[in-house]
Amino acid sequence: MKLKGKIAVVTGGAKGIGMEICKAFAREGATVIAADMGDMSYQMENVVGMKLNVTDVPGVQAFYDQLIATYGKIDILVNNAGITKDAMTRKMTDEMWDAVLNVNLKGVFNLTRLVGPQMETIGGGSIINISSVVGVFGNIGQANYAASKAGIIGLTMTWAKEFARKGVPVRVNAIAPGYVMTDILKTVPEELLQAFAKMTMLGRLGQPEEIAKVAAFLASDDASYITGQTLNVTGGMRL
Repeated sequence: MKLKGKIAVVTGGAKGIGMEICKAFAREGATVIAADMGDMSYQMENVVGMKLNVTDVPGVQAFYDQLIATYGKIDILVNNAGITKDAMTRKMTDEMWDAVLNVNLKGVFNLTRLVGPQMETIGGGSIINISSVVGVFGNIGQANYAASKAGIIGLTMTWAKEFARKGVPVRVNAIAPGYVMTDILKTVPEELLQAFAKMTMLGRLGQPEEIAKVAAFLASDDASYITGQTLNVTGGMRL
């Protein structure tokens, strides 16, 4: 029960990695708000589903105001919501670029600019941004996604400095997952999955639960001296 009494918000918490993070936090005693545009794909005690479009600035403000009115504070924020719209750069449209950057990067900014200062006020907190191995190494056909996930790493290091500058222990870290068996990867042909697995030192793909365990660690006091870091959770991927 390392998160007992904590109020946690996880964007993109209705399914996939976000769902597993919500479950892991709840098992550790937190009250978890799973914020998502989609419907919840599960039910669990202490996990509350709420609708949120992270690109809607007035909507984000209303969401934040409602949480503060209901719970009084936010101790943990996981910025997990994200989308992909892949294409080679020469074929990438303005709509594809803007949509991915608005959700994956500006959406992270929209909520954190409210929650971060609030954590300074309450005396501390943990912000965890879900980046990607693609944001570290880049990837063919994902210029928009790579730019957004690399931007998240820059925000992580900046916010780790900003929100702790007054001596308050607000910690900000990022997780950069490799290939993880979410619903998206389940649609990929088996031969490609095997090729992805061979790119890792461990010879296998990751599971969403493995990312969730890292998030639970970063959210807890076990990580009390870790901030401004990006943890690559990739099975030792070699690109």
